[in-house]
Parts: sequence; structure tokens; C-alpha cells
Amino acid sequence: MKRFLLAMCAAALLMTSCGENSQATSVEVKEAITMKNSVTFQVNSKNFSATLEDNPAALAFVEMLPLECDMNELNGNEKYFYLADDLPSNSVSVKQIHAGDLMLFGSNCLVIFYKDFATSYSYTRLGKLDNPVDLEKILGAGNVRVKFFK
Repeated sequence: MKRFLLAMCAAALLMTSCGENSQATSVEVKEAITMKNSVTFQVNSKNFSATLEDNPAALAFVEMLPLECDMNELNGNEKYFYLADDLPSNSVSVKQIHAGDLMLFGSNCLVIFYKDFATSYSYTRLGKLDNPVDLEKILGAGNVRVKFFK
């Protein structure tokens, strides 16, 4: 949390600076803040980046990283893993799941969805893969080892 506040203060200072480089500096600060709100996960040597939500669950998830886990197959559309610790949750009925959604079911079940479908279940949104192309193929049909890192 301290790092986030420091980054925000630095961003405010840099955005208010004068001179020719102020616009370039603002872009660099925005990129730095965006990188702070992203994670990478690796499956079979393939990296995917995900942009995180700005919520307590996503912040708590980042604090757990790096994390390596065996994610189990479920329903032909998702991989899941039960975390050792609960995360803050604020489950809502999302109605529609999209390939690349990174969600929390309950307070400790991490889920990556690799297919689009309608749902009546409630989740806390953690983030979304930036480019889920070939996600279903790479995750495969069975259980899979996944590494999450900052």
C-alpha cells in the first residue's frame, strides 16, 4: 500500500512539472502505474499479461506473488486453485464470463476462465488477460501448472 501511495505522489509531481518533457514524463508515469496493476502468468513456457482491477482482492492477490500452483480443470471452461489464505471478497453476479477473466470464487478460489459463457454464479473480479488468444489451447484439457508473478 505504501508503494502505491508513493507511486501516486510521484505521478502527481511528475504530471505537474513544467518544460518540454512534461508530456513524455506523464506517459511514462501512466505506463509505470499500469505496470503496477498488472501481473504475468506462465503456462507451458507461454506468458500472458493480465490487467488487474483496482480492488482489495486484486491488491491482496498481488501481495501473494510469486505463486506457483497446480490448477484443476472444471466444466471444460475454467481452471481453478484454492489459495492457502482468504482474500477480501465482494462477490457480484457477473452474468457473463469471458475467456481471460481472472476471478475469485468465494474468498479463496482463484479461477481462470478460457471460454465465454453465461453464468448465474457470483465472483469477485481480479482482472482480465490482455490478450487471451489461444488460451484454451495452451491451458489444455487437464490440470495444469501455472506460475503467477509481478
